[in-house]
Amino acid sequence: MTIARHDQLKANGSGFSRRSFLHQVSAGALAAGTLSLRDVMTLQAAELRKQGKSVILLWMGGGPSQFETFDPKPGTANGGPTEAISTSVPGIKIAQGWDQTAKMMDDIAIIRSMTNKEGSHPRATYQMHTGYIPSGSVKHPSFAASIAKELADPKFDLPAVVSVGATQGAGFLGVNFEPFVVADPGSLPQNVATSVESTRYRRRLGLLDKLEGEFAERGGDVVVENHRQLYGKTSKMVLSSELKAFDISDEPQSLKDSYGDNTFGRGCLLARRLVEQGTTFVEISARSSQANWDTHQDNFERTAENSAMIDPAFATLIRDLKDRGLFQDTVVLWTGEFGRTPKINPRGGRDHYPRVFNAAIAGGGLKGGQVIGASTKDGSAVERDPVTPGDLFSSVCRAINVNPAKENMSPLGRPMRIVDKGEPIKALFG
Repeated sequence: MTIARHDQLKANGSGFSRRSFLHQVSAGALAAGTLSLRDVMTLQAAELRKQGKSVILLWMGGGPSQFETFDPKPGTANGGPTEAISTSVPGIKIAQGWDQTAKMMDDIAIIRSMTNKEGSHPRATYQMHTGYIPSGSVKHPSFAASIAKELADPKFDLPAVVSVGATQGAGFLGVNFEPFVVADPGSLPQNVATSVESTRYRRRLGLLDKLEGEFAERGGDVVVENHRQLYGKTSKMVLSSELKAFDISDEPQSLKDSYGDNTFGRGCLLARRLVEQGTTFVEISARSSQANWDTHQDNFERTAENSAMIDPAFATLIRDLKDRGLFQDTVVLWTGEFGRTPKINPRGGRDHYPRVFNAAIAGGGLKGGQVIGASTKDGSAVERDPVTPGDLFSSVCRAINVNPAKENMSPLGRPMRIVDKGEPIKALFG
């Protein structure tokens, strides 16, 4: 796929965009009775998919300390030894160790007033991946799966959702939106080579389909349908020429070095290649990349090691997306499940703290070069402009033209919004 697919739709001289034209034409046709509501929704969904919007989630599993990332408090008791460094935007300072990210601050918005109530890793991770608090009655789809359902092209050969490291699944949205998990980013996935030539392989698939058809007739139709979807997705990917997107060996060595020769760096480079090819949502988990942010002890040494890995990859990803004309249509979100306590514990660590933490967001036409919200001087609470997980997810949705209030029907017959609650952060769209 060419970069042109990702070029943002622009209004013509009269300020009339192709998308608004489709909306007005379909609305008129609906009023005239020539199109049904389902026809109109299908047209609008198809148009949405043509826009080539994508999301890259940089997941800081374990909960990164806001004091050692983007909300340092030097010279205070809670700030510890961490110093602040200047960025490319006058007046904005971030923690030492983020030198490369500091150079890209014109493109990044820092949110220093994230707030939540979930302080347990499993519950907070679930919420920050689905937008919902865990419930025993339903397995919610991941935010990635919900976005892919709205944006992904069903004819696309590669998975709509790819994750470097384990992540939340598609829940009741089904196998079509399950994440394809990559253990070793940068090389072709394991077991994608066929042992026979493609014609014979397709014949084998035909035989499998016949056998499954007989099983379906005997009452196994639900199992067969799920199995066929899974095998259909896998077979399409295995036989596709687009599979080479997973192999970064043809990238310039200088670019690979800039990202970093580690799992996280290679994952970020892979993410750029995948969204360029047409993948809708890519997650790179720092926790699976030996960068666990759960720093109950030795916080300052461990966060320095983590920052040294994440900083160059984050900055290079933004630069690379810009160089390839993908930045306007790709949202890059940096976040973890919560922050760390202002008080430093006796082991030189910081504990779980959802009351106030930080996140960073860039791309997707969002306004960078700014700080949104603030924590108090001692970092113990939000001082102004609180932002909830629902607000954050609603902002991502708006940036990629997805309605966060869109409902999917759960197996219990309950309509569930893509984002449970929240409003887009106005400052990001100013």
